[in-house]
Amino acid sequence: MFIDEARIRIKAGDGGNGCMAFRREKFVPRGGPSGGDGGHGGDILMSSSLSHNTLVHFRFNPEHKAERGGHGLGSNCSGQAGEHTNLKVPIGTLLYDDTTGELIHDFTRAGETIVIARGGRGGRGNQHFATSTHQAPREHELGRAGEERNYRLELRLLADAGLVGYPNVGKSTLISRISAAKPKVANYAFTTLEPNLGVVQIGDWPHVQSFTVADLPGLIEGAHLGHGLGIQFLKHIERTSVVVHLVDVSDGSGRPDPVEDFKVITAELKSFHPALAAKPTILVAAKADVANPDKLKKLTAMAKRRKLPFFTISAVTGEGVEPLKFAIADLVTAHRPIQLEPEPVTPTKLKPHYPPPAPSSRGRG
Repeated sequence: MFIDEARIRIKAGDGGNGCMAFRREKFVPRGGPSGGDGGHGGDILMSSSLSHNTLVHFRFNPEHKAERGGHGLGSNCSGQAGEHTNLKVPIGTLLYDDTTGELIHDFTRAGETIVIARGGRGGRGNQHFATSTHQAPREHELGRAGEERNYRLELRLLADAGLVGYPNVGKSTLISRISAAKPKVANYAFTTLEPNLGVVQIGDWPHVQSFTVADLPGLIEGAHLGHGLGIQFLKHIERTSVVVHLVDVSDGSGRPDPVEDFKVITAELKSFHPALAAKPTILVAAKADVANPDKLKKLTAMAKRRKLPFFTISAVTGEGVEPLKFAIADLVTAHRPIQLEPEPVTPTKLKPHYPPPAPSSRGRG
């Protein structure tokens, strides 16, 4: 099940209470204070992982808590610190504060880890309150509460190239032809109900070049308004470096004008986000094995006027697929963002924050 949005509620561990105790040893009937400190509550961390590709584990398990710290003990023994909880998310996940809408972090590389809720600090035992004039303190602190937050997670696929076009133009067939991906392929609209990722390799070892391709569910007119399935998946194109636009030039689509097909889908991309229509685009005339010559001629002329890279392919027979793979690879290489080295250890936008100290407690040891 492909789930690309989820909301979670998290609660870091509370700090343990400080202890009030006095030494009770043989021949030392009135020993000094010996109350230990409470342990710190566990933090909640979030890490990007290559072993996850969906947020389904958050959709059905939205609440997460870290372990609380242990209470302080006598003989100056501190309580055990609570264990941290580490939540794993796929690469490409955006973390938002669900209350304010602020973007907290964008997980773009594997192994990134941030603290999303800090555990409460443990309370001090009565040993810390002893002075020369107050040698038998009965004060001790309660542990402080851990942070509690609501977050919204949004997954956007990280692919170098995105295949777009009307339903049933051959996107799934193409990605199954150029990669090891095995999407569902059938002769009806909206066969693909979730994005498919495939890794394409070209060249021979040791000079192998690879890039990732996303097969996105078919768009229709009005997709940016919620028509069809497009509104759910248009966001996944935002991270791609290259758009590969497939247009059906056969008579099987029932649409008479391939140029109008191209204009409609381009307008949908632009309506969703202006930057999508400005991405480098390769125009592909699909289903060349059953092409209508007039449609193909019309689309070729339009591509020449707009100076778009143009390829005619048949994903069924393999015609034109190899040149298209190399063209996508060249365009991806030219426009792929520079990949920086992963930042060391736990960057976070959350500032250390603890609630106000809890009131002191008094009692008899």
